[in-house]
This record gives sequence, C-alpha cells and structure tokens, in this order.
Amino acid sequence: MAKKVTLHFSGNLSMVNEKHVRDGLSAAFRTENDLWLSCDERTTIERLSLQQDGSFADHTSFELASYLDLPAKDKSEIDIEGIGMAGNYLWIIGSHSLKRRKPKRHQSIKKQMQRLSEVISDPNRYILARIPILKNEETGHYELYKETTDPLRPGHTLRAAQLKGDTTSSLLTEVLQHDEHIGPFMNIPGKDNGFDIEGLATCGRRIYLGLRGPVLRGWAVILEVEVEEDEKGTLHLKKLTEEHYYKKHFLNLRGKGIRELRVFGDDIYILAGPTMDLDGVIAIYRWPGALKGKTEHMVHHNELERLHEVPHGTGEDSGKDKAEGLAVFDEQHVLVVFDSPTDKRKIGEDSVEALLMKVVD
Repeated sequence: MAKKVTLHFSGNLSMVNEKHVRDGLSAAFRTENDLWLSCDERTTIERLSLQQDGSFADHTSFELASYLDLPAKDKSEIDIEGIGMAGNYLWIIGSHSLKRRKPKRHQSIKKQMQRLSEVISDPNRYILARIPILKNEETGHYELYKETTDPLRPGHTLRAAQLKGDTTSSLLTEVLQHDEHIGPFMNIPGKDNGFDIEGLATCGRRIYLGLRGPVLRGWAVILEVEVEEDEKGTLHLKKLTEEHYYKKHFLNLRGKGIRELRVFGDDIYILAGPTMDLDGVIAIYRWPGALKGKTEHMVHHNELERLHEVPHGTGEDSGKDKAEGLAVFDEQHVLVVFDSPTDKRKIGEDSVEALLMKVVD
C-alpha cells in the first residue's frame, strides 16, 4: 500500500514561464532530511526539508548557472532528468535529447504540419556535471558550492565541473554517434524512441545513465561511464574498454524505457515506463547484484524483480501522473514523484503529493 507524502513549494520560487515546479518534477534524490528535486523546464534544482508531520517544505532553489557554465546563457531549460551523489559531489544530467515541435490546434493545417516536421535542440540539455555538496552542521541542511575545501582531504579543493561539450553536443553524444546500437537513434527526437537520457545513478567513480530511448525490440539500455578531470577543470570520458569510453547494459523490460535509476547496496532500482508519448504501464524493478559485475550485461526479464506498478493517468486524466523521479527514502521504501500531476494530486496553490512505496519487506 502506497503512502502519500506532501511536498510544499514556495509560490515565489516556483513559477517559470507560467509553469509551476510541481507540474514538471523529473528527478528526486534524498540526502538525510533534505529532498532534492528538479523540474524539466528550469535551470534550477530545488531543495525541500523533512518536517515533523512527514511532509517536505522549506523550499530553497539553487540556480545552476551560478555553479556551471551553461552553453545557453538565456536560461533555456536543462531538462534535468537525473540527480545522484558520489562523495561530496552532486551529479546532474540533462536529457541530451532532441525535441520535435508540437502542432498547435488554432493554427492552419499547413502550419501544424510544418511544426511537426521541425526538430530542435536546446543547448543546455547536453549537460553532465558535478557540483560540490556539503552538510552545514549548524543548519543540518546540505548546501551546494561552486568551490570549497574538501573536508575529507586537507589541502584539496572541491570544484564544480562539467563534461566537455558545446551548444549542439557533448563528448558523450559524440562517442555514441558511431555506436552500432545507439548511433542510428542519435538524430531522432526523444519522444520518437530517439536518444533520451532519463536516469542517473552513481557508485564510486561509476556513473550509470538510464535511457528512455532507444528501446530495441523490448530491451532498454543503461550506459556506464567514468570521467576524468583535466588541469583546466573540465571533465572528459575515461576509456573503459579497448574500443569504447562506455559500457552498455541491456535489460529486457518488455518494451518499457528507463525513467529513473537508483543504487541501493549492490542493486539498482529502475523506474520504467513508455518510451513514446503515451499512457502505459509504469513499474519499479530491482536489478539484483547489478554493481557486482565488471563486464557488460544482457539482463533477461526473469533476472529482474518487478516490485510495484505505479499509478498513471488514464481516461479523463490521460497524459497526466507520469512517474519520472525515484528517490531511495529509507532501507525499505522509495519515493516516487510525478510529471504533469492530476488535479487530485495537487494541494492548494503550491503543494503536490508524492508516493512512498515499500520495496523491501
């Protein structure tokens, strides 16, 4: 039985381009009493804090342009789809996806068709970055820094850094262009089963990236990468095999793409759902022992544990309640947050309900 957890946002921090942050939640990550959240149409990351009644409030918004060198200076969306933490760094990733324009009903048929033919790229989507994060012992909250002293290594400095890239690509998309599985999908928009990152999880130096698309004959893809920092503070991909700067793991999720990843012990929790723009089953899986192996994997469906089906919009609520973020809440539960929540999930002007789901007995 899922339990409802209320997230309270501050009205003065929540509106961008007439969209409220609660209407576009795309990732969630918990650090002790703090819950970190992203909205897919912003260049900020949000922090809420646990309250005595079990809700989260005390909204603080961190503008990522204050920590990173965003390719587009006009604050166009990063489309943050993953948040993780390794050591004293918070990691974030943009979708790295292309976007097909939507037809508008009030326009002429010719204009609507023209818009549907147009594919655009948002420069800030090509971000894979880390930002120093430390706990403020006086307040009990975790805070972000552009640069700060490393408390675990005297004399060493923690610095925000990002993977080398420009306004149309990153090192990651460049190396994937020639991949036999993923390359053919790099120039296809995300909602058309094209390349689309929607999950990030970390384990030490390893960074796992879950792909919403492409899904290949029912098989979803998790990419594994590591990065190195050069003398100028820019991140580069580390070569992991003789041929590639990445490893590929294929999981038979029976047609579903990956919406979020979370590491727990040696396992990876997977939030999976439709890769295309449609209503469909969204479920939470466990990939047991995922972190034990050092090779690439082909994970068949019977090797995955299907833990829960997550509610999604249907009928009058079609296109709503799309589960997008998954946070490890405690030893037994995960917290699910939704993009485009239904009106029933919204509370007042600035609050919304998340779902707490038990994954361990």
